[in-house]
Amino acid sequence: MKDTWGLLHSGHDDAAVNMAMDEALLNWHSEGKIPPVLRFYGWSTPTLSVGHFQKVDRTIDMDGVKRHGCQFVRRQTGGSAVLHDDELTYSVIVSEDKPYISQSVREAYYELSKGIMEGFNQLGIQADYSIPKERFVERTAVCFERPSDYEMLVDGKKISGHAQTRKKGVLLQHGSLPFTIDQQMLFDLFRFSDEETRERKRSVFSNKAISINEAAGRPVTYDMAVKAFQTGFEKALNLELVPFELTKEQWAEVQELAESKYRSDDWNINYRKRVLAHGKK
Repeated sequence: MKDTWGLLHSGHDDAAVNMAMDEALLNWHSEGKIPPVLRFYGWSTPTLSVGHFQKVDRTIDMDGVKRHGCQFVRRQTGGSAVLHDDELTYSVIVSEDKPYISQSVREAYYELSKGIMEGFNQLGIQADYSIPKERFVERTAVCFERPSDYEMLVDGKKISGHAQTRKKGVLLQHGSLPFTIDQQMLFDLFRFSDEETRERKRSVFSNKAISINEAAGRPVTYDMAVKAFQTGFEKALNLELVPFELTKEQWAEVQELAESKYRSDDWNINYRKRVLAHGKK
């Protein structure tokens, strides 16, 4: 029997609105006001998003962020920093009570990644699962430098990134699906011990990551990707996706959350310091 989810196409917004909307969807779903939601969206301005507890002072070059005209935002989800630019982004908001949502983070990643795998199949891209047999010794602040569990690989190169959190009995998962990757911009946004290290990292990045356009061997548009991954989730997770739109009141709530939280340095820059100093969340 198919499960029914809402399907939200929210278009291209700025960083604060994009992150506020996912938090609002999580809250509304936890309160029983909306069904589970699969959301597709893009970014009106290139944005560097960092993980919930990621260090900023030691890893992010804020001068580089400003120089490239990027926005900067902290996610609700964990993981490393992601440059959101020419990409399709998806988010899944679903109750942990669903029988197909495992209490294991790794198994939940695997279940939801079936939709991504089928989406790549729809685009004619043959992807494989990343199933690390051992933990990586070298840590990195850059998301696409290494794959996490059950992310997608093409020819051994990472093609998608995802991050997850669970709050109020609800799972929220973000995923980044880049059409192209601006390597020059990407590595200008991070701190390195010296310029030689920055250039070395940049030069080997092509061996670690691949974009959708590279993998497909042709340009893939936003609309083409939305159609492919919508079909992927429907088929692989046995879903019925029904159109979902926000009311005026819900949009107002998103905008208020964007202004009060996701545009503030208190959240984006100082949150981790405050948690470590005071133990507050």
